[in-house]
Amino acid sequence: EVQLVESGGGLVQPGGSLRLSCTVSGLSNIDDYSLAWFRQVPGKGREGVACIDWDGTHMRYGASVKGRFTVSRDNAKDNLYLQMNSIIPDDSAMYYCAAAYFREYGGLEELLSPAYEFKYRGQGTQVAVSP
Repeated sequence: EVQLVESGGGLVQPGGSLRLSCTVSGLSNIDDYSLAWFRQVPGKGREGVACIDWDGTHMRYGASVKGRFTVSRDNAKDNLYLQMNSIIPDDSAMYYCAAAYFREYGGLEELLSPAYEFKYRGQGTQVAVSP
């Protein structure tokens, strides 16, 4: 069974930092998957936050987080990370990690689209930004 488990969410002040982690298990070979973070607020559509290719050499970011967030992965530990800096109130959301098999998408940018259907995703970790 494939599982993605997010952690690291919590309450943070504007201007602060947070590091989210996602532990992946059950994939036959994590190297065959690009990984992504997306977020969602109740009543709003999904927003792609960041994605990273199989070996971590290529990343893409959503426009609202570019320059503030950094995505990384450690395949040896089956982990995905999201370093969130200069956090603003609009970053408040449930954050999810997801995995996409390399043959099931075109360019990496596709994984940021709210229309892309991930085969595997986690249950989410909540980030709340408040003074």
